[in-house]
Amino acid sequence: MGVYAVTGGATGIGAAVKSRLRTEGHDVIVIDIKTADIQADLSTEEGRGRANSELACIAVDGLDGFVACAGLGPHVMPYSLITRVNYFGAKASVEAARDLVAKKNGSIVIVSSTSAVFDYENGFLELLHGDKEEEACTAADKLDGQTAYGAAKYALTHWMRQHSADYAARGVRMNAIAPGYTNTPLNAMAQASSAYAASIAEYKASIPVGFAGEPEDQASAVCYLLSPEARFICGSVLFVDGGSDAQMRPHKF
Repeated sequence: MGVYAVTGGATGIGAAVKSRLRTEGHDVIVIDIKTADIQADLSTEEGRGRANSELACIAVDGLDGFVACAGLGPHVMPYSLITRVNYFGAKASVEAARDLVAKKNGSIVIVSSTSAVFDYENGFLELLHGDKEEEACTAADKLDGQTAYGAAKYALTHWMRQHSADYAARGVRMNAIAPGYTNTPLNAMAQASSAYAASIAEYKASIPVGFAGEPEDQASAVCYLLSPEARFICGSVLFVDGGSDAQMRPHKF
């Protein structure tokens, strides 16, 4: 049996991944801001450093897999917080886990979003890609929540694609899933807000398969990508969205 680490493993998709892996007999180290084996705030450099150092101490023999799932929705304010967690925090956690996963020739899965496929303002993306966290966060607070959220997921997914070959050379497969609307506590909070209720209801009604996803649907995809059965999949983005992306972008893939 293997040893895995999951950020954001206390609730939602991360919790479903944790439960599935543990049901399969694996050990799972949960990293989250609360109710976790490693409690850390990934929006801060201090929290990221603590999470990374504690993980290295616990998983001294390495990790079979690492899942970067911690994230905030577009309804969270200030929007700079979304940028800090969804891009800078996620990227830092993956970079720190790389050598631990390499010890076991394991796999990394990043939880992206269907929002990552849209076009975003190049200036903001340049700040993200340039690791200019404070400047990017200042810019994020001038955007709307959906743009801050989607751009962070876009940048993270772009970073994954850009570095997947280098990680593979070190023995680490790295991929991402792009969830569509999924019934998580985070999305329930967004749906309860007046700013997003109507658009979320419209989006859910448009899902081609006729229903919203559950955290277990996303966990199934994550665990497949982590498994040896996916040994030839590297640098890919798997849409787990009930057909929404194909419906919105039928001529792109």
